[in-house]
Amino acid sequence: MTKVLIATVKPFAKAAVDQIKTTLDKAGYETEFFEKYAAQDDLIEAVADADAMIVRSDKITAEVIGAAKKLKIVVRAGAGFDNVNLEAASANDVVVMNTPGQNSNAVAELALGMMVFQARNHFNGTSGSELKGKKLGIQAYGNVGRLVANIAKGFGMEIYAYDPFVARETMEAEIVNVCETVDELYSVSDYLSLHIPANDKTRKSINYDLLSKMKDGSVLVNTARKEVIDEDGLMKIMEEKTNFKYVSDIAPDNRLALEEKFDGRVFFTPKKMGAQTAEANINAGIAAAKQIIAYLEKGVATFKVN
Repeated sequence: MTKVLIATVKPFAKAAVDQIKTTLDKAGYETEFFEKYAAQDDLIEAVADADAMIVRSDKITAEVIGAAKKLKIVVRAGAGFDNVNLEAASANDVVVMNTPGQNSNAVAELALGMMVFQARNHFNGTSGSELKGKKLGIQAYGNVGRLVANIAKGFGMEIYAYDPFVARETMEAEIVNVCETVDELYSVSDYLSLHIPANDKTRKSINYDLLSKMKDGSVLVNTARKEVIDEDGLMKIMEEKTNFKYVSDIAPDNRLALEEKFDGRVFFTPKKMGAQTAEANINAGIAAAKQIIAYLEKGVATFKVN
């Protein structure tokens, strides 16, 4: 019997677990939910007899893939897939997929929620400001960026975007001001929302030079990946621009130093929160299960990333 291992240090919500199991049961697959495991070695042991895997932020290293001799497919329930070693997967004939779009609304709502939270001074009782009339810059106009724009329009924000992979006509048709360069985007924005992946081109790309283009008083919102931020550059900008603010659902490595020096100007959630809604859990989990079935039964690899 085909076995699917659902390996999640951060487990799916119960409603998602139930629906994932039902979906895989109907296909005649065996399921094992391997949740809240203590160490990477435990995961390496658990994958030994798995034909397929569903993961979230779990680290699927070369060692994990090497230990899974029967493994044919790994599906990351979510958009990002930098936690999976794609080179090792390809070398072992393992297909890797993601589930783009399933968490997008949850991430977009979080981004706007963090903007409101910062605009109102973390709800500390002091007078804040409004989002209406402010310029919102969106770096990467994909599934999440588009939803952020749509929600922000309801607040009366003026939308700007930079994405070299999306046609100008597409953005303009959605009442978005298109920036020709990333420098232009950072220069114009009162709020800047990041939605870029972490890869060789983007890691530490949000650096001192780029952040120096932003206005004092502007807010950088990161619901993407912490790796895209140059933390030394961020610290320097926070020191120089005395009213610059940074909020994120991925705490940087220098979190404690930032919180100590810039109280009220930074905020980080206790853990990554973008996909932490019941709806996103269910959507991504069921999509992952269906993609495994479609691939194993019919060879469908629509969302293959390696």
